[in-house]
Amino acid sequence: MKGIVLAGGSGTRLYPATKVISKQLLPIYNKPMVYYPISVLMLAGIQDILLISTPHDIGLFERLLGNGHQFGINISYAIQERPEGLAQAFLIAEKFIDGGPSTLVLGDNIFYGHNLSAMLQKSARLEKGACIYGYYVDDPERYGVAELDDESNVLSIEEKPTNPKSNYAVTGLYFYDNTVVERVKTLKPSSRGELEISSLNNLYLADNELKINILGRGMAWLDTGTHASLIEASNYIQILEKTQGLQVACLEEVGFKMGYLSKEDVLITANQLKNSTYGDYLLKTIHEDSC
Repeated sequence: MKGIVLAGGSGTRLYPATKVISKQLLPIYNKPMVYYPISVLMLAGIQDILLISTPHDIGLFERLLGNGHQFGINISYAIQERPEGLAQAFLIAEKFIDGGPSTLVLGDNIFYGHNLSAMLQKSARLEKGACIYGYYVDDPERYGVAELDDESNVLSIEEKPTNPKSNYAVTGLYFYDNTVVERVKTLKPSSRGELEISSLNNLYLADNELKINILGRGMAWLDTGTHASLIEASNYIQILEKTQGLQVACLEEVGFKMGYLSKEDVLITANQLKNSTYGDYLLKTIHEDSC
């Protein structure tokens, strides 16, 4: 399975902070925001990743991430000339996907929790249909909302409904089989002029091929779409890392733990960053693994 990170958009809700830089390059505590969704794909066992961004920002992502080899993955890049809906990502990525299954994660979504990696890896083994992730929220009208039956089967999905049928928001993480591109090609733009991801999910639902994983207790989903949520996300990561002594979304560590990198590979990066707490953490990680 291949992975797509959608890191486009103009970030106008965060102006002036995002007037000259992509929202996904802003820091969440001690790392660029984009590290967090990339780590989700890596934890799912995905090593081939396409990052989609604007013509203005794509070069900055390339400077930050390169080809991804320092993380044990392969990163390529594509431009989204105009934001025309989340589902548009699959049309942009058609050549990259090459007729296979794929995962889309939004560049401003952060996921954390016990046993998350196992859940992601199970989803990445999907062969038919689609799998989405749901999270209980107090303000569902801001999101795509999944209506569920008593056995957590999806009954309907609505995009930003005025009267939500549940409190379960559909998060920015989607797993699809090899029919996704052809399905997107059948979509019509919504009243907003966009190819809606909810419309794509409803195509799978109509064929009884849509499953949902609920992120329950012990799991966190953070959507960093406002100034307040940026601060909240940074505070959350800071508390986690201070309490546990472990970093969240340290891509070199994830690559090492997943078997994508050797100790020697990680040491190269650690020595390059030895004047930072990030570099010190990598050195500590390698040392403790050797003990």
